[in-house]
Amino acid sequence: MVGARMNRRPIGMFDSGVGGLTVARSVIDLLPGESLVYLGDDARGPYGPRQPDEVLGFSREIIEYLLGFGVKMVVIACNSATAAALERAHLEYEIPIVGVLEPGVRAAVRRSPRLQIGVIGTRLTIGSGVYERAIRRKDGRASVFGQACPEFVEFVERGEVEGDHIYEVALGYLEPMKQWGMDTLIMGCTHYPLLAGLLSDILGPDVALISSADETACEVEDILDRLGWLADGSTAGRHRFLTTGDIAKSTELGRMFLGPEVEGAIHVDLKTHPDLGI
Repeated sequence: MVGARMNRRPIGMFDSGVGGLTVARSVIDLLPGESLVYLGDDARGPYGPRQPDEVLGFSREIIEYLLGFGVKMVVIACNSATAAALERAHLEYEIPIVGVLEPGVRAAVRRSPRLQIGVIGTRLTIGSGVYERAIRRKDGRASVFGQACPEFVEFVERGEVEGDHIYEVALGYLEPMKQWGMDTLIMGCTHYPLLAGLLSDILGPDVALISSADETACEVEDILDRLGWLADGSTAGRHRFLTTGDIAKSTELGRMFLGPEVEGAIHVDLKTHPDLGI
């Protein structure tokens, strides 16, 4: 396909729910001329407690569905799905498939002064060991402390991003990492950037926080630029937000992550493709 035609195509993106909208926000801010089709699999999310093979199957189904909208790239805006599906997706699809893991890892290794790197995420992500392997591929001298934080997603989706309760829970997760000597922390779940203020309060100024959302947006820009597929920027991008779950609930949570752009959320069944007008 010629570059000019690909320039006009949207970027596809998916997550197990609304957490990936932190990645969408970063992409929209960095690349305002790009159009975006975001799908939140709210009916089956969160993916963190599920088995990797199950998440791989969900991810394949959604990638195939997004390809039906003619997307030029798919961003797996979910750490659990990245851990379960990215490697296989690279082998199975011709268009670029971008995960949220490698961009964050590169930034952490670059910024960590003593290579004492912590990672927080879901049980699936941390249990897979995928971050530890990726970090050590980048620099074999690195030490890694992975900590599953299963309650964080529930707090965020209730809108509870501050207060005594979540502070005590977060302290329980993070205190062992502080004692270990962590100097850099990867927020290894797309929900977690909404907790950055809380995490900074607990960890203090000597621990750098790495947002996979911001780093992934930079990766998207780099790949599209290299391929010559960046939108020309003459007009603002148009965005469509799809959910397999309840529209009202997804819209309410989506506004917390992204803002009023989520107003026009559309319910989909992963079988038929509505006309998105982009």
